Amino acid sequence: MALASMTLVQLGLAASIGLMDQLGAAGVAWLRLSWAGVLLLVLVRPRPSAFTRSSLLACIALGVVTAGITMLFMASVERLPLGTASALEFLGPLGVAIARGRGTARVWALVAAAGVLLLTEPWHGTADPVGVAFALGAACCWAAYILLTQRVGDELSGLQGLAISMPVAALVATAVTGPAIVTTLTPEVVLVGLGLALLLPVVPFAMELSALRRLTSAAFGTLMCLEPAIALTVGLVLLGQVPGWAPVVGIGLVIAAGIGAERTGARATT
Repeated sequence: MALASMTLVQLGLAASIGLMDQLGAAGVAWLRLSWAGVLLLVLVRPRPSAFTRSSLLACIALGVVTAGITMLFMASVERLPLGTASALEFLGPLGVAIARGRGTARVWALVAAAGVLLLTEPWHGTADPVGVAFALGAACCWAAYILLTQRVGDELSGLQGLAISMPVAALVATAVTGPAIVTTLTPEVVLVGLGLALLLPVVPFAMELSALRRLTSAAFGTLMCLEPAIALTVGLVLLGQVPGWAPVVGIGLVIAAGIGAERTGARATT
């Protein structure tokens, strides 16, 4: 499920890039989140009785973080190649894996740091610093997303948690983009947005919620190490983004750090 989710995420991101010229990064993120919020709210129809105060607050926090991931990452891929942005964003789950790992897991932070240097090539000054900042912001949100998604998955059954968090994410995105984005919409764009919302985030996030019920947060964060490689492949094949040798080696180091940090697999049953 996690591998299928990562593939759908990257395909959804690649498909979204074509709309950026018309809606901008924030507008595309808003359109996807809005459709996702409507779909989950209508299909799941969350029951108020299913929520405690704690679980409801966790869902709201997850919604805010989800909006942060989506909007910050879309802003980063507007300025950086998809593979580079994904590798920088992956520092979030890698940080979770290192923090939750045992033994010598933390030494892999140095390997990841070397990978980041090769990805951004600061000695050339070619990487957009604003794009890098957006990707690192998305990384922080992704780390929080992993922890909150696991908590929501433990406290609530089915997709009840997502049916609250996704509308919250849509409201946050609406507050950021403002009502002006509505004037740029056409019926065709709205329909495309529906398809993009299914591709990302509805189906992948549902898969991730299910996967996090079976894995520790450290193991899940480490498994996501494959996502930068998937992003690099999608960027090359679908977007024609040909990376230099340094970013390729940097992505390899980030992936190696993720694999090296892995210590555990299936969650212990309680």
